[in-house]
Amino acid sequence: MITVRLPDGSTKELEDGASALTLAESIGRRLARAAVAATVDGRSVDLGAPLPDGAEVAVITEDTEPGRAVLRHSSAHVLAQAVLELWPGAHYAIGPAIADGFYYDFALPGGATFNDDDLERIEDKMRAVIAADQRFVREEHSVEEGLALFADQPYKREIIEGVAGGTPDADLSAEAAADIAPDAAVVSTYRNLGDGAGEAGFVDLCLGPHVPSTGRLGHFKLLRVAGAYWRGDEHRPQLQRIYGTAWESDKALAEHLHRLEEAERRDHRRIGAELDLFSFPSEIGSGLAVFHPKGATIRHLMEEYSRQRHIEGGYEFAYTPHITKSELFEISGHLDWFAESMYPPMELDEGHQYYLKPMNCPFHILVFRSRQRSCRELPMRLFEFGTVYRYEKSGVVHGLTRVRGMTQDDAHIFCTRQQMDAELGDLLTFVLGLLRDFGLEDFYLELSTKPAGKAVGTDEEWDEATEALRAVASGRGLELVMDEGGGAFYGPKISVQARDAIGRYWQVSTIQLDFQLPQRFGLEYVGADNARHRPVMIHRALFGSVERFFAILLEHYAGALPTWLMPVQVVVLPVRDGHDDYAREVAAALRTDQVRVEVDTADEPLNARIRRWKLEKVPYVLVVGDDDVAARTVGVNRRGSNRPERGVPLDPFGAALRAEIAAKGSPELDE
Repeated sequence: MITVRLPDGSTKELEDGASALTLAESIGRRLARAAVAATVDGRSVDLGAPLPDGAEVAVITEDTEPGRAVLRHSSAHVLAQAVLELWPGAHYAIGPAIADGFYYDFALPGGATFNDDDLERIEDKMRAVIAADQRFVREEHSVEEGLALFADQPYKREIIEGVAGGTPDADLSAEAAADIAPDAAVVSTYRNLGDGAGEAGFVDLCLGPHVPSTGRLGHFKLLRVAGAYWRGDEHRPQLQRIYGTAWESDKALAEHLHRLEEAERRDHRRIGAELDLFSFPSEIGSGLAVFHPKGATIRHLMEEYSRQRHIEGGYEFAYTPHITKSELFEISGHLDWFAESMYPPMELDEGHQYYLKPMNCPFHILVFRSRQRSCRELPMRLFEFGTVYRYEKSGVVHGLTRVRGMTQDDAHIFCTRQQMDAELGDLLTFVLGLLRDFGLEDFYLELSTKPAGKAVGTDEEWDEATEALRAVASGRGLELVMDEGGGAFYGPKISVQARDAIGRYWQVSTIQLDFQLPQRFGLEYVGADNARHRPVMIHRALFGSVERFFAILLEHYAGALPTWLMPVQVVVLPVRDGHDDYAREVAAALRTDQVRVEVDTADEPLNARIRRWKLEKVPYVLVVGDDDVAARTVGVNRRGSNRPERGVPLDPFGAALRAEIAAKGSPELDE
C-alpha cells in the first residue's frame, strides 16, 4: 500500500502502482470524469502515471486553467497529426497551449500555404482523430534515438540538439513541448495509438501531460492562419501558424467565441479608423502613431486630468530630452540589460554615440542629482509625460497597444527608507483611484520578483524591496498573484491588472521599488543628523503608456467613451434652414459651460444626419424645430437610447449635462 497527501491536508491509502486516475476514482465518479491530469509534488503528470508513496497529489480538472491548458496542448497535437495526414511531408515545429487556446507552426512541402478553406478540412480530420479515441502514450528515448525518430523533421531535431547541448531558447524551453534533460540525456515524446493512427501512430516531441485519449477532446475551433518566424527570429525561416481554441464544453466554447466576436467589434484599430482618431502612416514607420484632431482631444483630456490629479498629489513636473549620450545608459545599466529593445545608436561628428531614450528614469535621477538635497525636500515626486522609443519586432507591433514610440506618464519618487512604506501605500491608493476615475473598477495585483541571472543588487536588498511591495499589496483586499522572476533588473514591481467590459485583463499601472539605481548614480541627501544617506527610488507609470491606455479605454467602452472624454459631446441639428439661428444659440449657451458642441446645418435630410452622428458615438444629438424655437427647448437623442425626448427645456438640460461631465458619467441607457 502507498499513502498520498491531498491538497486539503488529508491522506489517502491506495494499492501499490495506483495512478492519479485511481486516486480520482476513489474520491468520486464526478471528479474522475472531470480529471485530465495531476500534479505530484508540484510536477504535472499524466493521469496514468503511478504515484510514489508519500507524494502530495492534486487532481487537475478540465474546468480549471491548468486543466484547460492540458486540453489545449492535447488539441495542438491533434492539429499537428491532422496536418501531417493531409499534407504528407510537412514539417511541424512547436505547438504550445497559450492563453485561451493553442497554436502550431508548420512548413508545408513545396512552399504550399494554408488558406481559410483549409481550416475546415483540418477541423474535419481532427474530429476523425478525436472520434477514434486514440490513446496518448508517453515514451522516453536517448538523444540519439530522438534524433533518429525525427530524422525528417528539422525543427524537432534542432530543438533536441539545442536542449541536449545546454543551449535551449527560452521560449522553446517554456512552450515548445520538449522534455529533454541534458544530464540524463532523455527525450520525451507522446505517441497516439488506436484506430486511424497507423501502425506506428503519430509521434510528437513533448513534455506533457496530455489527456488519456483524444476522445476527451472535441470542443474546439480553428481560428486563423498567421505567419511566424522560427524561434521568433526574423532572419530564420517563416512558418505558418494555425491558431485554435479549445474548452471543456460546447457552452464554454460558444461563450469564448462570443467574446472573440465582441473583442473584434471593440478592436481599437477599427474604432480609431471609424471615428477618425489616429493612424499609422507608412511614410513614418511601423508602430509610430499620428493622433488626428479628435483623437488628440481625447488624449489631451486624459493628460490634463492626470496632470491636475498629480498637482493635487504633491508632484512636481520635469521635462527631459528625447536623446542622450550612451554614457547615461551605461551608468544605469540599461545598455547591459535592455539594449535589445533600444533603437541603434546615432554616430555623431563629436565622437559620441547618442540613443533615443527607452525610458525616463535616468533623466529624473539627474534632476535629483543636480544639486545637494536635504531630507527636508523628501519625498521628492517628479512627474513627466515623457515620450520614449523602443524597437519592438515587427511581428509584435499591434495598433496602439504595442508601439515603437510611446508617451509614458512616468513618476519617480525619491524618499528615505523611513518614508518608503507610507509612500508606497499612498502611491497605490493614488493609482487605483485615478484608474477608477476612468471607469475601470475590477483589479487584481501581480507581484514580480527578482529575475534569475538578469538582476543587479544583493539578495538581501531584493528581499527587503519585495517584502515592502508584498505588504502594501496585501493590505488592499485585492487578489495578489505572484510573477516569479518577472521584475526589472533593478527591482521588483507591482502591476495593476484591470478587467475590461468583456472580461479581459490588461496590465496598466506599475510600481517598482529600486535600491539599485540610486547606488549606481551615487545619489545622496543630507539627513537631520547632517550625515549623507542614500535615498530610495520608486518608479511608477500610471497609464503605462498614454497610447496603450487610450486603446484600452476605446475597447472597454467600444468607442462610446464617457461624456467628459468625448471630443464632441453635443451636436445640434436644426430641422430646416429657418432653425439655424436658434441651433447656434443653443450651441453658444452650452459652450459657455465648456461643452464641446457642433452645429450640423440642414444640408441633408434630418434622419441621415441623426444616423451619422450616432455612428460617431456622440453622447447627445439635439434636434431643434419650430416648437423648440418658440419654447427654448430641444429634442434630445441620448447615445444608447432609442427613445428621443421632445420639448426638453434648454437650461435644465445644460445643468444636467454639466453634472454628468463633472461626475465623469455617460448618458443613461434604455432599460
